[in-house]
Parts: sequence; structure tokens; C-alpha cells
Amino acid sequence: MAGSGATDDEIVLEIEHCIRIFKSGRVERYFGSDPVPPSTDAGTGVASKDHTISPEVAVRLYLPPVATTESGGEGEKLPILVYFHGGGFVLHTAFNFVFHGYLTSLAARVRAIIVSVDYRIAPEHPLPAAYDDSWEALSWVASHAPGGAGEEPWLTEHGDFSRLSLGGESAGGNIAHHLAMRAGVEGLPHGARISGGILLVHPYFLGPGKVPSEDSDPVMAENVVKMWRVVRPGTTGVDDPWINPLAAGAPSMEALACGRVLMCLAETDVCRDRGRAYCEGLRASGWAGEVEVLEVAGQGHCFHLGNFACDDAVRQDEVISRFLNL
Repeated sequence: MAGSGATDDEIVLEIEHCIRIFKSGRVERYFGSDPVPPSTDAGTGVASKDHTISPEVAVRLYLPPVATTESGGEGEKLPILVYFHGGGFVLHTAFNFVFHGYLTSLAARVRAIIVSVDYRIAPEHPLPAAYDDSWEALSWVASHAPGGAGEEPWLTEHGDFSRLSLGGESAGGNIAHHLAMRAGVEGLPHGARISGGILLVHPYFLGPGKVPSEDSDPVMAENVVKMWRVVRPGTTGVDDPWINPLAAGAPSMEALACGRVLMCLAETDVCRDRGRAYCEGLRASGWAGEVEVLEVAGQGHCFHLGNFACDDAVRQDEVISRFLNL
């Protein structure tokens, strides 16, 4: 028994200062799990509030100040961004200080309603839990489209469903892609469409062989492969279509249910070249939409979360703003 205890204490994934996962299933997370309450930001006027959709799924909504009509009617309609946080499917809650701060800032800069999804994470809830939870949240948002039964006033009174987009960084970008693919097959409730596009910021995709961007951080490049095996037990590895949309047997990206994609890349991100390959594969698939690529020099994976007021983060948000507001 003593020997089995030692085996259970074997570390199967460790990312320094972030997380340690043991073979026994025990998890030690060092940040990202503590929520902060919704609020109205004094500097920007952006208000936030939480809504529970089901026992497994909740969202935090962000609403920038909106102009109303003289009679107090609905007034200004804003784009809607359904946002999926990053963290490799193993870290973070949508309600922590990192995403609350960043999305408050982003809502102010882009003047959009942001619906940030709190999905279940691995290894306690292996994939496809995050995909299923995120689809449930997107369907809830879609229920507020004209003719739907949704009752959230920020969406019914101020949401412009002709500019509905999905987005996220890292694992959240992966989720956004797969939800847009699912929408292409199943559609969304009440005739809602991803009419704006999908925003992929440093998306978590893998693939066979080595690519040059992985030389920027060989340890992290190894860890993201290990992490995938933790979050999706039984996976076939880097040729699994859930982590590699270009894999043999993956659904054709021609079915992607949007007309526009914005891919944000960072020069020293190990995932950079997988993002580039995604864009090339999407263009070659027969998909009829437009791909825009922004690559930020000298920055790494999810740099904007560390300092969303830096010049490069502001420039990235300006590109995102133009994309969402078309």
C-alpha cells in the first residue's frame, strides 16, 4: 500500500507558479480560482453582473455606459461578444480578478456587451465538459435574439444580434472555434447567427511535428502537450481534432458558421505557428469568409492579461474593436 501511495503522488503535470496535477487526481492551483464580485467600475462606468444558467454554468455580463432616447427607451444597441476565458482547460474562473479587470477594460474600449462564460475545468471535469457548458451559455445568449424567450434586459434592450461574435484566448479560442463549427451543423436557437465573427487570441491548438515557435519556450511547448492528455483522457494526442482542427478526420472548416475570423498572434508564443497554420487551413478549406491576422512583436502568450494597459495590449484591443463593430 505504501508503494501505491507513492505512485498516487506522482506528478503528471506541473506548470511553475500555476498548477500541479497528481496521478491520484489531486490538484494544486496557485492562482486564478478566487472570484471577485461584479461591480460598476468608477473609471469607465462599465457595469457587471452575474447570471446562473444551470447548476454547472454561469456567466458574467459587462455593459458599458449606453445612450438612451429622450423618452427613456431602449436607445443604443451594442455588439455582443460571448467570451471564453483561457487557462488550458485547467485554470481560472471567469469571475477572477484577471478576467474581471481585463474584460471591464475591453468592454469600455470596444463598446460592446461581453458575456463571459464560467465553464467547468479539468481534470475534475474532463473535456467535453467545457465545450458542453460553453454551448449551453451560447444557447442562452441566443435565446435573447428577437423572437426569443430570453429575459436578461441588458441583452434584450441593448444587444445587437446582427453583431454577435464569439471569442477567447488560449483554451477559450479553441472553444470559440469548436462552437462555431457546432453552430454550422446544428444552428443556434431563434435564428440567431454568429453574424459578427470569431475572435481567436493566441488559441490553444496543437499538431504533429515541431514548429519554430515552440523553440521560444521548449518547456512550455512540452507542457501544453502533456496538458492536453490530462484534460482529455483517452485522446489520440496531437492528431485529435479537438486540439488540431487540421488533423486527418477533423470536420472540414468550410462549415465554420461565421463570415469573419480575427486571429491574434504573439511573436514569442509557443502556439503562434499553430495559429498561422489554422489560418492557412481555413483559407484552403473552401470557407467563404475573410481572415484577418494581427501579430504583435516581442510579446508572449496572453501578454494582454498581464498588463492590459500596455501599448501593445491597447493596440490589440483597437483591432478587436474594429472587428466587433463592423
